[in-house]
Amino acid sequence: MSDRRLTPANEHVAHVSLRGALEGRKFVPGTPARLAVPLADLCATPGGARDRQLLMGAALLVLDRQDGWAFLRAEADGYCGWVVEAALAPARAPSHWVSAPATHLYPEPSVRQRELTLLSLGARVSVTEAQGNFARTPEGWIPRAHLRALGDWADDPVDVAESLLGTPYLWGGNSRSGVDCSGLVQLAYAACGRPCPGDSDLQHAALGAPLPPGAALRRGDLLFWKGHVALVCDGARLIHANGHSMNVAHEGIAECLARIEAAGEGPFLGARRPG
Repeated sequence: MSDRRLTPANEHVAHVSLRGALEGRKFVPGTPARLAVPLADLCATPGGARDRQLLMGAALLVLDRQDGWAFLRAEADGYCGWVVEAALAPARAPSHWVSAPATHLYPEPSVRQRELTLLSLGARVSVTEAQGNFARTPEGWIPRAHLRALGDWADDPVDVAESLLGTPYLWGGNSRSGVDCSGLVQLAYAACGRPCPGDSDLQHAALGAPLPPGAALRRGDLLFWKGHVALVCDGARLIHANGHSMNVAHEGIAECLARIEAAGEGPFLGARRPG
């Protein structure tokens, strides 16, 4: 297995697509499922460290179940790992996505009701009817202004990232409650209907074409360090989720480059321009 994050196999089972490439596993087609809770950790091992997070409605392929945990592949980006089994439900096609930084589920179509839970930007839901300013889903009612139909995407990843300014930094986070550098980029790209891997090294390999050193930067370019990524807002500023300010924040590009270099936190890998 070259990269466990993207290899749908553990020590017991492997996806049928890996037949002939791996030995000593049971090959399975997997069972489609979805995330049925607002937010769940995707872990490297059952009960182990968090790699990333998944949002309500995420399409999943379950390959194995052990002691209350499910080994699965997230269909949006191919990331594999373990999720608490109780967080899963049978697959269901979503119709809408949460386009606001965050929203609430309500038991009734009224803001005077006590909310059921919070949903983050990017969560996917199935709308069954509309009533006034609310949309009904099997989980509860959501303000219609906070939803867009699948396919009705945002236009600019930087705009999406800027809507999350102030979100606290969280290693492996993918939500309004907490996000890291690659999670911010992935959320921004997903809101624009654009595929994006989950980690910064994978994003560096997959997104855009490299720019020559010293090239003029423009909005939407990506800046990469070893273990870090930022979005360019304009020729002077970037936006990133970072452990320096511990939130999603703007920072001057020159200042950021100098600060990271002085801290010895990783070499600058250059800029890339998405197509």
